[in-house]
Amino acid sequence: MHLNAVIDISHWDGDVDFQAVAGDGILGVVQKATQGQLDIDPTYERNRANATQAGLLWGAYHFATGADGVAQAEHFLAVVGNTDNVLLALDFEENTAGSSMDLDEARAFVTHVQARTGRFPGLYGGSYLKSLIGTASDPVLVQCWLWIAEYAPQPFIPPNWQTWTFWQYTDGVHGPEPHSVNGIGSCDRDFFNGPEVQLRKLWLS
Repeated sequence: MHLNAVIDISHWDGDVDFQAVAGDGILGVVQKATQGQLDIDPTYERNRANATQAGLLWGAYHFATGADGVAQAEHFLAVVGNTDNVLLALDFEENTAGSSMDLDEARAFVTHVQARTGRFPGLYGGSYLKSLIGTASDPVLVQCWLWIAEYAPQPFIPPNWQTWTFWQYTDGVHGPEPHSVNGIGSCDRDFFNGPEVQLRKLWLS
């Protein structure tokens, strides 16, 4: 069962009506919190408060850059603050505006998050992740649940993982329908690989 009930957002999505988002069947929102070692998404705190008030599950992701993985993890966790019931993820993609994170930095990031919180974050990636990891087996990154980005009828999963947990199937323009959500319009939408009870277990564990 694939549950189409998650979106991921950032300041690029503007003002979001989270009551309308919840009314459109969305259960969880994952918001960009940080980027690199210094940048903070200016809408993070406001959206966290409004989404939580609307009864939505809340998550946070960090956009990776080519810099020290531990320092980026510290920055991310400092901005997120209380991580109880917050789904955490590393956005591991090519940084077109600067240097991109490599696999060693990704391993440092996720292991530091695990050491601080007791759980590995999700690992979001698409073509960049696939090109770097190839067919290799990675004993560190495999402990992260996989959030695959692929705007196609079905996603291709790197052999390092048995399956995907989240699948970002559209960026609001490309990929299968639907592309939009009430209260926000066109946006990134994600399938969860399982029923609602498993989604809540992942989120709230």
